Amino acid sequence: MNEITIVIITYKSGNIIYDFIKKIPSTIKTIIIDNSQDYELKKNIEENYKNISVYLKENNGVSSALNYAVEKIKTKYFLQISPDLEFNFENLNIFLDFAKKKKNNFAALGPRFLDVKQKSHKQINENLKLGKIDSIHGSCMFVDKDIFLKIGKFDENFFLYFEETEYCYRAKKKGYLSYQINDIKVTTKGRSVDLESESFSNILIWHFIWSKFYFHKKKYGKLLSLIIFLPLLVRILFRIILYTITKNEISTTKYKTRFDGLLKSIKGQKSDLRP
Repeated sequence: MNEITIVIITYKSGNIIYDFIKKIPSTIKTIIIDNSQDYELKKNIEENYKNISVYLKENNGVSSALNYAVEKIKTKYFLQISPDLEFNFENLNIFLDFAKKKKNNFAALGPRFLDVKQKSHKQINENLKLGKIDSIHGSCMFVDKDIFLKIGKFDENFFLYFEETEYCYRAKKKGYLSYQINDIKVTTKGRSVDLESESFSNILIWHFIWSKFYFHKKKYGKLLSLIIFLPLLVRILFRIILYTITKNEISTTKYKTRFDGLLKSIKGQKSDLRP
């Protein structure tokens, strides 16, 4: 386990982070990047866990936080993992064995997620032991640090969503494939942020659509991406009109938020909406 560092990126995750780190073996070096700058969290964890270092950082998104964490890593491999997952840390050996078997010629390795919808969370056939996959889900990624740096880190224009998708896409173009290992299984306990408000949900909606178009633009170019997204843009505008007429303020705000995120991404403006 001295070859692996655990990386956890948090934002107002005090409700679940303590339960999660209790399960991390004390022999494994762990780095937490807290984007909410919770000084109490840093103090409590570092006083009680000698293997864990907590860094407080301005909230510039997941990509920025992970790139910052990688600068602190001194091991060959790291596992970026979200604290809302149920993960058996003994399975790190499976990741490690496969990495060495592939002679570290891979972009990222990931587990099988249980109880997720195949439409929104694409995975390999469950009957396979392992297989190639276009993208590893960012909530659980096992990576070789040297390869990560060679591919070029995460694109920090992404604040949230699609940063791992773009990384795996860029890696594949350079000859580094990603693999899902079905022998490692994880489940999601719920949102890793202590915010369940309508306004926070709208922020997630905004960033999802901004990042989705930005990724498509990088992959297909702006013109083709506009053609792909035109039907969605029309549907969003139709729903804004419909919910405005029916005076459904919650839904109107939701779709206006989607429209604003998509429009800013189309115009090439930065992903600047913050909690």
